Amino acid sequence: MRWIFGIIGLIVGVASGGITGAIIGALIGVGLASFILHLDKRASSQWADQDAAASPDAATQPGVPPITERVTRLEHEVALLRRQIAELKGPSFATASSTREAPEPAAQASVPDLAPAMAEALPPVVSPAPAIAPQPEAVPAPWPASEPPPLEPTWADQAVAAARDWLLGGNSVVRVGILILFFGVAFLLKYAADNSLLPIEFRLAGVALASIVLLVVGWRLRDKRPGYALVLQGGGVGVLYLTVFAATRMVPLLAPGAAFALLVLICALAAGLAVRQNAPALAFTGSAGGFLAPILISAGAGSHVALFSYYALLNAGIFAIAWFRAWRMLNLLGFVFTFGIATAWGALRYEPALLASTEPFLVLFFLMYAGIALLYALRRQVSLKHYVDGSLVFGTPLVAMGLQAALVRHIPLAMAWSAAALAAFYLVVAAWLAPRRARLGLLFEATFALGVIFITLAIPLAFDGRTTSAVWAVEGAAVVWVSVRQQRRLALAAGLLLQLAAGVAFGLGQLFEGATAGWPVLNSRYIGALLIAAAGVFSGWRLQGKAEARDWLKAAPGLGIAAAVWGLLWWLGSASAEIDRWAWRLRSEIVDRPDIPLNAAFAVLTAWVAHGLRRRLDWALAEWPALALAPALGLVAVTACGHWVPSPLAGWGGLVWIASVALAFVLLRRQERDVADAVLAPLHTVLFWLICGVLATEGYWRLNAYVPEGTWSFAAWAYAYGALLALLAGAGWRLRWPIARFERAYLVWGAAPLAALLWLWSLAGAASDGNAAPLFYLPILNPLDVAQLLVFLAIALWMRRTALQRLVPEPALIGYAVGATLFIWANAVLLRTLHHWAHVPYTADELGNSMLVQASLSMFWTVLALAVMVAATRRVSRALWFTGAVLLGVTVVKLFLFDLSRVAGVERIVSFIGIGVLLLLIGYLSPLPPKARVEEPV
Repeated sequence: MRWIFGIIGLIVGVASGGITGAIIGALIGVGLASFILHLDKRASSQWADQDAAASPDAATQPGVPPITERVTRLEHEVALLRRQIAELKGPSFATASSTREAPEPAAQASVPDLAPAMAEALPPVVSPAPAIAPQPEAVPAPWPASEPPPLEPTWADQAVAAARDWLLGGNSVVRVGILILFFGVAFLLKYAADNSLLPIEFRLAGVALASIVLLVVGWRLRDKRPGYALVLQGGGVGVLYLTVFAATRMVPLLAPGAAFALLVLICALAAGLAVRQNAPALAFTGSAGGFLAPILISAGAGSHVALFSYYALLNAGIFAIAWFRAWRMLNLLGFVFTFGIATAWGALRYEPALLASTEPFLVLFFLMYAGIALLYALRRQVSLKHYVDGSLVFGTPLVAMGLQAALVRHIPLAMAWSAAALAAFYLVVAAWLAPRRARLGLLFEATFALGVIFITLAIPLAFDGRTTSAVWAVEGAAVVWVSVRQQRRLALAAGLLLQLAAGVAFGLGQLFEGATAGWPVLNSRYIGALLIAAAGVFSGWRLQGKAEARDWLKAAPGLGIAAAVWGLLWWLGSASAEIDRWAWRLRSEIVDRPDIPLNAAFAVLTAWVAHGLRRRLDWALAEWPALALAPALGLVAVTACGHWVPSPLAGWGGLVWIASVALAFVLLRRQERDVADAVLAPLHTVLFWLICGVLATEGYWRLNAYVPEGTWSFAAWAYAYGALLALLAGAGWRLRWPIARFERAYLVWGAAPLAALLWLWSLAGAASDGNAAPLFYLPILNPLDVAQLLVFLAIALWMRRTALQRLVPEPALIGYAVGATLFIWANAVLLRTLHHWAHVPYTADELGNSMLVQASLSMFWTVLALAVMVAATRRVSRALWFTGAVLLGVTVVKLFLFDLSRVAGVERIVSFIGIGVLLLLIGYLSPLPPKARVEEPV
């Protein structure tokens, strides 16, 4: 069966997708055949599993005698087997003579009466008296080694065995005789027609009379010799078929209307006899004769409409029988003859001009055998309530689709519409079966799977090869779903490999095929990539997110993670490529790089979709892409730093960024229900950094656009970062969410790098000349120094807040760094003032060689030392006093080693006299604070 379905898939693939479609179609055919075989195995073991599950429970129930339970179960099994044999084979030719000698109904009626009698005859169970002395425990005998299960016969072995049983079982002479008689009559009609021995009317009438005699004799012997009678009746029906067909096709004795009426009567007669006598063999014989009649008598020319109309009548008889009896072999006989001969005729005689007269018959035959398969499942006994004839359920649409591909190959998109029609048909059938899933659950699953398969097959038939490859990935996901349901490792491997092959084929198609025409998003390239991504994510959920897969296969979670990552990469990569390909259409003077906000928006969309899947499917793994939203937005911002023109928040791009950040905070709030705070805290930190970076960049671009001169744009970074740090440490900590909830994430991990960045900016600012153009430079009242003061204020507020909350372990270290920065900034203010007012060039060499600068620095350091030491005396801080003293000592050393040799004139006089006076003031105003008293122990 596997290679038959593989060939069918190969044919369909060649018709739809060339060599690649042929290979993938063959793989799908083999996979469907494996699925069908699994359905058959599952159906055949349905009742056995119920008995196996019931037997241990019955044995352990209190008060139920084991012998009574065993007899009842055996009676039920015997009755079930007899009903199944009667349905599947009817009155067997081999047992026809013995059925009347051993009447089964009486035996069956007498068996159930034994159970109550035996139950009454059994003595009551008496509890044994306690043993006086412990007895040695009996060693249980070892269980006999179970024999390995026999190998399943192939379809060829089953066919040979069935033919051998039919020919050699029972009355073989009668069976061989009826076969020879049938062929002899066919050859007689042929010979008589060729040689004109008798008038054709007499010859056909004689043959018809002989067939009627066979029918009458068989009917009269139905009670005495049922097996013999059925053979005669089957032969009579077949000869009648031959006669009517010969009278219509070989010689014009019967008009087509009259011939069809007679064939309808013969069909009804055969069906009625078979149903009345519960004889599938009669129905099989009559139908086989009817199907063989055109083949034996045909002269090689004729109307295909007449042939298919004749077969439609035969199939109507089979359909009528299927309404009352579930005879699988009869259904398969009609299926093989109908579609086999139709395929042969199509290969030899079909032309596109014959489509209008051929297509209705294909649709009719498909509907008939789809209905027969449905009836077969409905007519089974309750014990086989999940049984499905996989050969008809799956074989009918596959064969019909293959024939349809040959019929409409010259019509564009005809196969796409055909696949869509089949999908609609099977989905409607599945919807009708949904309320009956308790009894027909397997048939519902099969029809629903077929509907999904054909709706996905319609997509590649309507689009190009890239989308076709993508749909095969969807088929692979369907195979993964079925394999998990049926716990089949080989099918699981096939489904995953099919997705991998589809992705590789799609990628190669992207490399070698040209640009895609069409609309943004609505094109085959992007839709195909989305299908591959969806297939991977679905497979990952089935393998990693479902308990049934984890319980079945230990490697399932790992495979599921790999499949989900595969799907996520296709999702992200396809969207990124699509944005790069189409974003240029949105380019304008305001938004020079529209791909940047579009990437940010797609990151938000991905995160919310992942979060929705996590909530909807209860799949924890799906939350990880949602948790990556803040880092993803930060990555987009970092990669776009050099391309933000004119600014990140300009135009509609700014609205996208504001909405993205807002939705990111909303998502973090929703994730608190499922994710620990230890995981969410770093994400809040990253989002805070993103806000600071975007706002600082916006301020830089805005100031640079309005005031390109001077240090305004450089000061913009300090304005933005300093204001944000001051707001965070000042009023921001009063916000209960998110700052108070994640206090350390904002005040330590978020603010500490910000403070460090401001410190580095302060060091870099000391090297700037502080040009305030187009304004006049004033010390302190210039953009650079105002920004520096804001930095000191922000850091002071932050240090105070962290000290109060005890968030920083060593705040003194930060204080020392701030003090050194203050000293550097104060000197920079002095040097910038000398640069702008005294016109000293702001370079290291010029400043070092200037006598005015050196004298000013000496006086300034002495004043600073005085201020520090006076403050230390008032605060009684010996450490601060020594800091001032060190600065004073450095000033004195500089005065004698540097100023004395290089500074001359008025500058040297002023520096020496001024420093001397200041030293006297320091000695008077700031004596060394006393040491802290330490009480000695008594």
